[in-house]
Amino acid sequence: MSNYNDIINLTPPKSNLKHKMPLYERAAQFAPFAALTGFDEQIGEEARFTGSRPAVCDEDAQIINENLNILLSSRERLCVRLTYFVPDSSKSGGVLIKKEGEVRRVDAVLREVIFTDKTVVPIDEIFALDIR
Repeated sequence: MSNYNDIINLTPPKSNLKHKMPLYERAAQFAPFAALTGFDEQIGEEARFTGSRPAVCDEDAQIINENLNILLSSRERLCVRLTYFVPDSSKSGGVLIKKEGEVRRVDAVLREVIFTDKTVVPIDEIFALDIR
């Protein structure tokens, strides 16, 4: 320690040209950062659950077809409750969604059920259909 006796008690030099940095800005220099950009989003995407597409048995398919025929032939708007599958856009699988509402029309050409709230459900993705 004897080598530094001449400078150990000196005050540090201060510059007249630069102002002292506020503590908030100094702390920001040591803030954590994401070394791998997009990694957290990718982990979240992998953790997101998607179910497999269920199969429709023959009895359920017949009930769905009968109810679709009722909707096609009806002159008035009917309320229905249906369950349909929405495929996931970014990975395999998807999710089953339950929808209840008034059907505006059934488009047999495009194979879609269109609700009064403008929700469009593909007929091929319907797994349950009940008329209320």
